[in-house]
Amino acid sequence: MEIQAQGDLEYLVRPEGVDTVVRVTPDVLRRVAAAVTDEAAVVDQSVRWLLERQDAQDLPPLIDLDDIAAAYPGFIDDLDRRLGEGSSR
Repeated sequence: MEIQAQGDLEYLVRPEGVDTVVRVTPDVLRRVAAAVTDEAAVVDQSVRWLLERQDAQDLPPLIDLDDIAAAYPGFIDDLDRRLGEGSSR
């Protein structure tokens, strides 16, 4: 999956050839693994989490991680777990 920083906590992501912009928010960053400082890893794992629940073609053109956290109560816990697993390898 291609991830390109766009500035201001926004990333262009191309899962399966579909362009979407992911907005990372300071609130989400505070709520996930404290040791994680790699915003791109947060974006990567967030999009992978979404792709387990819907097709890439169904992703909206803009994904705000605050909105995902509000819509899916387990998102932050899952994201925190995924990021923690990635840092222990």
